[in-house]
Amino acid sequence: RIAPKVAFSELKGLLKQSVAGPVIRGFNDKDQLGNPVKGISVATRPGAIISAPADVWVSYAGPFRSFGQLLILNVGGGYYILLAGMDRISVSLGQFVLAGEPVAVMSDPNKDTSSQGGSDKAPPVLYVEFRKDGTPIDPAPWWVPGVIEKGKG
Repeated sequence: RIAPKVAFSELKGLLKQSVAGPVIRGFNDKDQLGNPVKGISVATRPGAIISAPADVWVSYAGPFRSFGQLLILNVGGGYYILLAGMDRISVSLGQFVLAGEPVAVMSDPNKDTSSQGGSDKAPPVLYVEFRKDGTPIDPAPWWVPGVIEKGKG
């Protein structure tokens, strides 16, 4: 296919999380400065494979500030999914990707070759944000019921 099989607006309650792991910060939870977060943060295992949660076109693939690698995925109808915090991206700008296909890999802090290496480092974190017409929206209604594992946040 070269286009989504189903309109994104019709996928509420049907998406699988891009990676297994507990949500450590939910939509509208407060960040360290007390500001509401506009996405969710998922603790992952080192080297975890990140998959596309829906059929998407890759609108951006590359580094972004201090957030690691960023993917902006166009799911059509004015909806976008942002994924940030990955170490490597395996898709290209403009590429069409089917739901469930791998799009990126998380870092492995335990493979750090610096002098401060060690196994006590925090796990990598994937940031996921849904947007509709440029405005962040709560992704909770789109996930398969029970797919989001609540963690400590």
